[in-house]
Amino acid sequence: MQEDKEPFFDSADTLAAILGVLPRLLRSLSFHTRRMREAAAAHFSTATDLADYLVRKGLPFRQAHEVVGRIVREAIDAGKGLEELALDDLRRHSPLFEKDAFDAVSLEASLRARAVTGGTAPDAVRRSLALARTYLTR
Repeated sequence: MQEDKEPFFDSADTLAAILGVLPRLLRSLSFHTRRMREAAAAHFSTATDLADYLVRKGLPFRQAHEVVGRIVREAIDAGKGLEELALDDLRRHSPLFEKDAFDAVSLEASLRARAVTGGTAPDAVRRSLALARTYLTR
């Protein structure tokens, strides 16, 4: 039982130090939403959404992952993002792609798709913020 005390007290000390600076940090925090949006959309972050699109069309995820991996490689080689590819570029890899595939690779659609507790969907974020506010006003 003695072995668990040191990590516990160390954690308590760390938490106390964090809580001491957290209010000042939060008051001075600012967000550069344009840069955040750019970063969130960069580096093929919606590639899984494109694979999910193929799954909704009936392709097993393993195959969808392989297809999208080839598309991402092609886009990288061409110096393009997924949203810059043409429908023909996608169809070279799978006939399942239709015009609505580009809806799947938008940042907004990607965020909305994660509508679970703690997810990035706007409604999920609003619920989490409301819950956090109730804890802060107690």
